Amino acid sequence: MHQLEELLIIFLPFLIGLILTFKTFISFTTWIFNTCLRSEKHFIKSYGSWALITGSTDGIGKALSYQLAERNLNLILVSRNSKKLETVKNEISTKNPHIQIKTVTIDFSGDFTDGVREIEILARDLDLGILINNVGISYPKAMFFHEVKEETWMKIVRVNIESTTRITKAVIGGMMERKKGSIVNIGSGAAAVVPSHPLFTIYAATKAYVDQFSRSLHVEYKQYGIHVQCQVPLYVATNMVSRVASIGKDSFFIPTPEGYAKAAIRKIGYEQRCTPYWAHSIQWAFACLIPNPLLDYWRMSIGLRRRRNHVD
Repeated sequence: MHQLEELLIIFLPFLIGLILTFKTFISFTTWIFNTCLRSEKHFIKSYGSWALITGSTDGIGKALSYQLAERNLNLILVSRNSKKLETVKNEISTKNPHIQIKTVTIDFSGDFTDGVREIEILARDLDLGILINNVGISYPKAMFFHEVKEETWMKIVRVNIESTTRITKAVIGGMMERKKGSIVNIGSGAAAVVPSHPLFTIYAATKAYVDQFSRSLHVEYKQYGIHVQCQVPLYVATNMVSRVASIGKDSFFIPTPEGYAKAAIRKIGYEQRCTPYWAHSIQWAFACLIPNPLLDYWRMSIGLRRRRNHVD
């Protein structure tokens, strides 16, 4: 018995280390395969011939619209600016003259009941297979919670939460009837990667809603052939990020919208929750190794610095 205890003392740490090493190797190998080698879904065969994208005239939404058009999907472009919608529609049509494009003008910060009704009709009449809920807004600058005007935070709630919920409700019935579909909700690292996002509290909270909304919907509707995914990007060089975070251009860890969209397309239909851009995945992995209090301190210091540097 004494010898057995000695053997356990000697070999147990080694065995635990071996198991952890093997687990890390499997995780890394899976990540490499999913990021670089796995083929993307054939969207038309898997889901349908039409895709709807909200916030489709700028940033990630515009880039995703181009990527879907290149895969021969017909598009329903949704944005609040009718002139920008026509511009993007014409740009995409010029490069992809064989696809159909419809536009719907909706300002999600106001009353968008009529717009949702229009989308319900389109979703019923068309073979709508993919919905990308991309539209979203944040604070105009870093602010303490008590400084945020009610008009501002209510607008954030309407755009980030109500639009995602109501547009999803408008299209999911048709997907159930066809027994196929893919819903992609664009979340944020502000709600998933870091434990807190001080001075942008309401924005982070709305993106946490998007995350949980997506994960629960996936469990509810996978029996109907509908895949729901929450994509969790970190910083992407969009106009909103440039304005709020003072990030003027792309870098190693900050892709262009086009770079992010190419990675995002490859993830549609697979993981329930993912960070599509490979460098963002590395950042998330390192963030998981840092104690939460240290991350909280770091995020607060960044927010305070942005607050001091902001010029109205």
